[in-house]
Amino acid sequence: MSISMYQAFIPGAVRALENLTDILNKVAAHAEARKIDPAIFINARLAPDMFPLSRQVQIASDTVKGGAARLAGEEPPKYDDFETTFPELVARLAKTIDYLRSFKPAQIAGSEERPVVIKTRTGELNFNGQSYLTGFVLPNLYFHVTTAYAIARHNGVELGKKDYLGKAG
Repeated sequence: MSISMYQAFIPGAVRALENLTDILNKVAAHAEARKIDPAIFINARLAPDMFPLSRQVQIASDTVKGGAARLAGEEPPKYDDFETTFPELVARLAKTIDYLRSFKPAQIAGSEERPVVIKTRTGELNFNGQSYLTGFVLPNLYFHVTTAYAIARHNGVELGKKDYLGKAG
């Protein structure tokens, strides 16, 4: 039995964003409990030339909403990157999760060979749907969720593998 593009993407992406939401809530609680300005965590980075926590969340959101739209043959919605607080970041993730859940399997069915073109600052990236999902969308999603987790953990938030993986099932 084969797995559909929808099954390979949407449920896992929703789960990753739900887990990221839980991680952000733990970071906010950590900051409050220790009376640390939440902006310290929002702006934290693993290295000076890396994006901060807030941008990691925004990119994870952008990656999956763009992925779902492009695989369905639609134009991705544009979200302004204004989030500077934990409630704003959590709201962005909730909006993205709702957007992902709005897709029906039939909208993404058969997208394995659909041409996908992404315009970047350095040129165009060209994929078919399957290589776009497996070689671009999913790796980017997990990279940015992992990096957000690592920033939080590096800054003393008590997180473990179960926080990253979320609830089983």
